[in-house]
Amino acid sequence: VQLQASGGGLVQAGDSLRVSCVVSESTFNILTMGWFRQTPGLEREFVAAITPSGGSTLYADSVKGRFTISRDNAKRAVYLQVNSLTSGDTAVYFCAARVGFLSTRALDYTYWGRGTLVTVSS
Repeated sequence: VQLQASGGGLVQAGDSLRVSCVVSESTFNILTMGWFRQTPGLEREFVAAITPSGGSTLYADSVKGRFTISRDNAKRAVYLQVNSLTSGDTAVYFCAARVGFLSTRALDYTYWGRGTLVTVSS
């Protein structure tokens, strides 16, 4: 299973951005998908997750109300809409996949993409 994240870039504080992740797996619609982020020297941090149907989502408290996770099973893609960005959101954003329930733990996810860098300048 290959995951390819894209859509990162350099933005200003307060801006919005959408990062995307396309999955090679033809059974994408059975995968729970998650987004994590990581800054140098820190552990990978959970951001959001979504069930295979898209019917349920889970967010980290730090992003609730600002970030939205969604998916398009026909396109085998998962998205993270990020709004009202702050310098604290600067990180490499990773998409991840697992077979199973929603989880906030990185070790529960089996498949990982290479990440896309989001840099927020103030």
